[in-house]
Amino acid sequence: MKKSVAVLTTLIMVLGICLAASATAGELQMKLSKESTLEQILKRGVIRVGMDTFVPWAMKSKTGEFVGFEIDVARQLAEDMGVKVEFIPTKWAGIIPSLLTGKFDVIIGGMGIRTKRALKVNFSIPYDYSGMSIVAHKEKAAGFDSLDDFNKPEVQLAVKLGTTAVMAAKKFIPKAKLRLFEDEAQAYQELRNDNVHAVVGSSPRPAYESVKYADTLFMPMQDNFTKEPIGFALRKGDFDTLVFFNGWIQTKSDQRWLQERHHYWFGTRDWASLVE
Repeated sequence: MKKSVAVLTTLIMVLGICLAASATAGELQMKLSKESTLEQILKRGVIRVGMDTFVPWAMKSKTGEFVGFEIDVARQLAEDMGVKVEFIPTKWAGIIPSLLTGKFDVIIGGMGIRTKRALKVNFSIPYDYSGMSIVAHKEKAAGFDSLDDFNKPEVQLAVKLGTTAVMAAKKFIPKAKLRLFEDEAQAYQELRNDNVHAVVGSSPRPAYESVKYADTLFMPMQDNFTKEPIGFALRKGDFDTLVFFNGWIQTKSDQRWLQERHHYWFGTRDWASLVE
């Protein structure tokens, strides 16, 4: 009899502990949900997007407004969420620290999904793919038609500071000297001024430059020499927001909306009059 009472008492205690743990977990889940970036955006009525300018990802138009592939993506995301969008231009070298300190809610700025970056932020599934290519000066790089031609100590390459272009150049063209610039436009200006042999940058900007300045620039290789997935970046520990972004990206991909916008900005120059 005493043994039965002891067993029953133990079962009741275990049940109580389980119920308490379940209640605590439920409260914790509700707390995390309320504090998620997604809930904050909906409550605020504005999604704050961190980005930097890259052609044709994000650019300033003649009227001073932002235009580009990333801008279309962010605006459509905001529209589907029923909120407004606020773009917060940020220097690329400091864009992840700015996200982590809460300056904005998400980075939608052509950010390649990289292992080292993923140690600091959570990435969504890819919503696009990019790759590195090279545009070179006709005189300085005359006869160059391969990565090996650029992989020499006397060759100088201009790249934008903090981008995957730097990592690509160090990996595939390690012997060349890198000239780092905070602004992408400065890197291309340095090339046009005949001060470097080439610029390593995300496609399709190098190809655009070679067409626009065909008298001095050329594409030594027509194909990209890398391929990288591009994702939204958000702060870690925000599962709710990550799931929402992944679902949105998958839906827009299934609807072919992302592919259509990609073709407009990367496959045509119909937008050139907006910025030139």
